[in-house]
Amino acid sequence: MIARRFGALGALLLSCAFIAGCATSGGGAPALATATPGESGAPAAPPANPNDPATAERRARVRLELAALYFSRGQNNTALDELKLALAASPDLPEAHNLRGLIYASLGDAAVAEQSFRRALELNPRDGDTMHNYGWFLCQQRRYDDADATFQRAVELPTYGEAQRTLLARGVCQARAGRWVDAERTLSRSYELDPSNPVTAFNLSEVLLRRGELQRARFYARRINQVPEAVTAQSLWLAARIERRLGNMEGVQDFGRLLRERFPQSPEALQYERGRFDE
Repeated sequence: MIARRFGALGALLLSCAFIAGCATSGGGAPALATATPGESGAPAAPPANPNDPATAERRARVRLELAALYFSRGQNNTALDELKLALAASPDLPEAHNLRGLIYASLGDAAVAEQSFRRALELNPRDGDTMHNYGWFLCQQRRYDDADATFQRAVELPTYGEAQRTLLARGVCQARAGRWVDAERTLSRSYELDPSNPVTAFNLSEVLLRRGELQRARFYARRINQVPEAVTAQSLWLAARIERRLGNMEGVQDFGRLLRERFPQSPEALQYERGRFDE
């Protein structure tokens, strides 16, 4: 579903929210069409038939797919052009307003982004994906109480199948607000639902480190770093910081060596070289 794809994008973007210097390129785009518009296999708008509402909606959804594709590639202006055509064909398409909110949020236009998310929820009040995206938008605006309530609404929807994703967003937002106890509780729930997600494990470990729960923080950091494809400069730096707090200087050196060998140009490697463990 298009709505689910948009919602997933919000989650992928937030995967770096609590990780200083984490890049959002590469893995942050939703899985959409791989062909360039106009090439074989790319969606093409059907012939216009203004007298047929079903045709108008099909045309709108094709434009919506194109808008999502362009947005995933960072081509915001082209995405907006396609989105305007989608809304012209079907003004009350909730998914289009959801995507419009995401695009304008990425462009820094908070007023239009909020208007778009609100309109999407007016059209579909029980859309957990839009609630998830709107909640993350509110968190970015530092409207933490509103964000928390919006995330909660999404999680409580009986038909919503992405609770672990929204719990991750909610926990990260609570951490941003300095609500460490709440953040630990929420991220723990997300981890229970999806223990294979290294982003959840990272954020939970970071929160536990901030709370001084060092052995538990070490447990989750080790879970990440034991999976080769999950290891990042951020996860190694987190592990080094935990070991330093535990007084295990040998462990600090081991993780520091891995950090320099595998990610020598990373900001984390530079922090390690300069001994900036508490920044």
